[in-house]
Formats: sequence, structure tokens, C-alpha cells
Amino acid sequence: MISDDLDLQQLTLELKSKLGPGEPVGYLRGKSLMRDMLLMMRSNHFSELEAEELIDTLEARGFVRFLGDPAERSVADAPWDISPHA
Repeated sequence: MISDDLDLQQLTLELKSKLGPGEPVGYLRGKSLMRDMLLMMRSNHFSELEAEELIDTLEARGFVRFLGDPAERSVADAPWDISPHA
């Protein structure tokens, strides 16, 4: 369960600063990379499932946004926009 005290803006800012230029790319690869990065950043705070749910929450609230269409092969390798100002 994600704590109500968790600052999603700050977490998004930390996530963005840890990812390399142009990362993440691809819908599923991008979500996996962001999940793994959260686990590395805060290994004591989240389980793998919680980190995955947190990425879903960040996506639902507009902090991370896939710029392609995961259903369309031609744009499935599009980048993500990570914005702590959602």
C-alpha cells in the first residue's frame, strides 16, 4: 500500500534525476526500468509489487506519461515524459 505521506512530486523529481538522458523508452521496458530504479533508490521502502503500483499511480496522476501508443507497434518504442509538475 502506498502511504498518503509519500510526496509524489519529489519522488518523480528523484526518479527523473536518476534516469539517463532519453530514458525510459518503450512502454513495458520503460515501466520496468522506472520500477527497478525506484527499488534501487528506496530499497528499504518498497517491495517490487509496491514499486510497480507506484509507477501505475504516477502514470494515472500524470507525473509520468508514455508519448506513444503501446498497442501500435510503430510507436511502442516511444519515450516517456517525466514531469514532477503534474
